[in-house]
Formats: sequence, C-alpha cells, structure tokens
Amino acid sequence: MIIDCISDIHGYFPKLQGGDLLLIAGDLTARDEPYQFEEFKKWLQKQNYKKKVLIAGNHDNFLAHLENPHEYFEEATYLSDSGTEFEGLKIWGSPWTKNFPGQNPLCKAFGLDLSTQMLEKFLLIPQDIDILITHSPPLGILDNTRRARVGCPNLGNQVQKMQKLKLHLFGHIHEGYGMEEGALGTKFVNASFVNEFYEPINAPTRIIL
Repeated sequence: MIIDCISDIHGYFPKLQGGDLLLIAGDLTARDEPYQFEEFKKWLQKQNYKKKVLIAGNHDNFLAHLENPHEYFEEATYLSDSGTEFEGLKIWGSPWTKNFPGQNPLCKAFGLDLSTQMLEKFLLIPQDIDILITHSPPLGILDNTRRARVGCPNLGNQVQKMQKLKLHLFGHIHEGYGMEEGALGTKFVNASFVNEFYEPINAPTRIIL
C-alpha cells in the first residue's frame, strides 16, 4: 500500500505522486481565511488517491468553528476524535495540541491549556488502531525545537500501549521534520511541509505498508 503523508502546508500546495492513501495532519492554509480553505479543497479534489484522510491543526480556526466539518470535506474523510477504515486498516485522527505561554491567540484552534485535558482527548484513541494521525507529536519523537523537546507526554504514553500501530503521522513542530522507526516497528513521521521559517522546503513523506 502506498501512503503519502503531509502536514503543516500553510497554504502551499505540494505536488503529490498519487497512490492508495493520502494523510494530512493539519495546518492547511496561510491565513485561516474561508476562501483559502476553498482553494485547499479544490487542490485536494485533484489528488489521485483511493482515499484521503485529514485532521485540523492549531492554525485551523475556520474548521474549529464549523458546525459540521465532516460534511465540509466531500472529497476526503475529516477526523476529529474519530476513526475510519481503509482496506482493513483502522485509522484514528486527533487535532489537539497544548497551548503555551505567549502563544499567538490566533493559533489556538483545538488548543488545550491543561495536561489533564490533553490526556482526556488521547484516552479516546482505541488501542487496536493501525494508523494514528495527530497534530501534536509525542514527547521525545521528532519534536525538537532549538530550545527543547515539546511533544506531548500523554500522547507518548498512549502510543506506547498500541501494539498494532504501524504508522503515527503528525506535524506542528516544523523543525522536527523526518521519520523514525520505533522498537515495535511503528513508523513515526513528522511530515511538516514548511520549516520553522514557513518556507516550503520539505518533501512529502511516502510510506509503503
């Protein structure tokens, strides 16, 4: 199975090869304007995949305020604390990130202030899933900034319990772009398309399962 992974495109539209499954981990537009989401949808509709799955990120306030974002994306499956399946694989999506002091108030969509709130969200993730899409990285995996590791420890603890997990896709921390393989063979992918300066220099990540 050919799976292409991207995140944090921030209004850029990467050229994709097409395949079986396209996964997008949030932060979709440049300035969170409704017309930009329409542009994103037009681009998404043109992508040649059997199934397209996406979640929101902390810049996607437009989606946070929609009454039913699942119906907004006719051309893809939108997940928010929810799941879907594709060719026998169970997929779960969760958009939540933890707010931090001094954060731009316009960048707090799906943001939570307390670690206990984050834990409540990540406890919703079924342990028998094959693919997990989150906007936040787990602590200690592709979550480096210049100052510290900033991934979520509660997410990391939940992921460690998932014996069947084949792929965990995330973004949010642009500097953490890359791929690692865990002890149980899980592929961890930070697929941020832009770097820390919001320059579109990172390639989409292709996974073969």
